[in-house]
Amino acid sequence: MSIPADRRSRKRLATRQGISNAATRLFLERGFDNVTVDEIASAADVGRMTVFNHFPRKEDMFFDRDEEGREMLREALRRHDPGVAPIETLRLLAHRLVAERSPFIEFSVASQGFIETIEGSGTLKARARAIRDELAQVVTVALSECVGRKPGDPDAHLAADLLLATWTVALIQAHRTFRQKQDAEEAKAVFLAIVDKGSLGLKAALAGTPYA
Repeated sequence: MSIPADRRSRKRLATRQGISNAATRLFLERGFDNVTVDEIASAADVGRMTVFNHFPRKEDMFFDRDEEGREMLREALRRHDPGVAPIETLRLLAHRLVAERSPFIEFSVASQGFIETIEGSGTLKARARAIRDELAQVVTVALSECVGRKPGDPDAHLAADLLLATWTVALIQAHRTFRQKQDAEEAKAVFLAIVDKGSLGLKAALAGTPYA
């Protein structure tokens, strides 16, 4: 008897999550570069090929919410209020993520372990930079689409690059604040203050375009 599609999907998602959880635990305990795929497979109680079926690269297990983050940005622009400029929509998204305690904007002991693991691995730092570049392209396309311009629109490229630079600085400074003061609320305030300030710069740079 065949397994219903929805059940197969749930089993696949559960297996993927189990691999990711096992990998993350080992990475945080021992450092990314000190953990092998075979050890992850053993910890998750699956075969080596099952791991690769779900995660083509070892670093994908660490950044396992990458696609979810991309879709969140796309969706915010896809559903944006026509009366609100796209740049303002993304500024408001940052505030909403903080208010909703999103795991993407978290400043805690657990998030510090995540950051320290990245800092301790050249492979993860390189992947984080690549993800930032890929996110900039995602935002470029989403911005262009939401105002009816072509995907290669230079103004959209400028807006996306400035936005990613702003959010990157905001996250780095907020994590640094938490590391120094162990105060999540102060770290959130630092994050939002930089996003707000950067958004003012974005609006000035994109004045006269449909993005601002």
